[in-house]
Amino acid sequence: MTTLRSLTVPIGELSATIGLLEYLVLNDQLAWIRSGEGLVGFGETARFTASGPERFADAQQWWLKLSGDAEVQNPLTVPGSGLAAFGSFGFSKRSPFESRLIVPEIIVGSRDGIAWITQTTADPDAELSLASAQTALAHYLDVIPVAREADPADRILPGILSEAEWKNAVARSVAHIKAGELSKIVLARDIVASLGSPVSAAQVLRELALRYRSCWTYSVDGLVGSTPEMLIKVENGVARARVLAGTLDRATAPADDPDYPQRVLAGSDKQRHEHQIAIDSLTRHLEPFTSSMTSHSEPFVLELPNVWHLASDVSAELAPGHDGGIPTSLALVEALHPTAAVCGFPTSVAGELISELEHMDRGPYAGPVGWMDAAGNGEWGIALRGAVIEDPHTVRLFAGCGIVAGSNPASELAESWSKLRPMLEALDLDRAVGAVQGS
Repeated sequence: MTTLRSLTVPIGELSATIGLLEYLVLNDQLAWIRSGEGLVGFGETARFTASGPERFADAQQWWLKLSGDAEVQNPLTVPGSGLAAFGSFGFSKRSPFESRLIVPEIIVGSRDGIAWITQTTADPDAELSLASAQTALAHYLDVIPVAREADPADRILPGILSEAEWKNAVARSVAHIKAGELSKIVLARDIVASLGSPVSAAQVLRELALRYRSCWTYSVDGLVGSTPEMLIKVENGVARARVLAGTLDRATAPADDPDYPQRVLAGSDKQRHEHQIAIDSLTRHLEPFTSSMTSHSEPFVLELPNVWHLASDVSAELAPGHDGGIPTSLALVEALHPTAAVCGFPTSVAGELISELEHMDRGPYAGPVGWMDAAGNGEWGIALRGAVIEDPHTVRLFAGCGIVAGSNPASELAESWSKLRPMLEALDLDRAVGAVQGS
């Protein structure tokens, strides 16, 4: 394995107005941004891919070896500084999708008013300095992003299942639940944006990051989106997660009823039941890695531009493992994925039923996406509210809904459209464009 060399240098404070957004210029951008802060990656110095049940363990073994052998110069103690990798993992252990970790050549990072640039190379003779990092960054930024406008040829096409077929799958899911086989299943559907002019991934990312500042906007190898759900964040031995389950569309809400989301979400037995299943699933799998854990006794209503969610935050002190070390973020990802929030409960039963009813390979959708550094820190969201850019004219969008005994197929279909809205808006597509044919 090649030995990497990495240098991190603090730079001037970024613009308080747009932060890292000014660095989103490339269509093959690596990104993890929330409220203007995070990490943006350029180029590629190292890559690992794997699929199957051992994809997390194999990736962790590769990363521990690579980062352990690397020569890292990092004067900062900020999570995400120094040697770091972006990652995206397939939802299913059966998926042929190649999960990946990517070490960029250049990372620009920003956190709590501190900004830095990291350059990483596999060339033992390459110069590493602030000047070399700035020169490399300038090369990537020497690109004028092409703005994309709505095209008359843009169309929204059905995915694997038509709307009618998907509603039938929801009804079949409810029947399985009422038969006592499981208590919840998360059923996803896809649609396809067929574009008359090439997609601008950088423009999509900027739109998402501006509109959904409280979400985590991500980009890894054509997987783009803005997720409201944090699977796990590890920072200096403390793990945190944000669990969402229970959704209400803002587009159909009465304008003169400020208590509407609290009453309809928090006051709904169906929504609270779905939420509690997700919380219990996460805390049960996280507990073996912790010395203490806290979570909200009552969920709160998270307000996003398109929907409201029932949400709970969980934090935990990580306990040393058998080797005396604190578990890495990727070890926790392996233990937690898939959660009930994106699969169902029991997860083994729900997973089998998902394969039967969805008729599609989710690929990276609803899988872990994020970053990790050489110090054991990392942030891994769940790849929701996103899409896969299959080619410059084809973007596949995904959305999923939690199905429980009280679910109604028509209501779940409407909820799926509310979850598709962020990506449709970022692509400058109206749901009515081309009408979803075949539905």
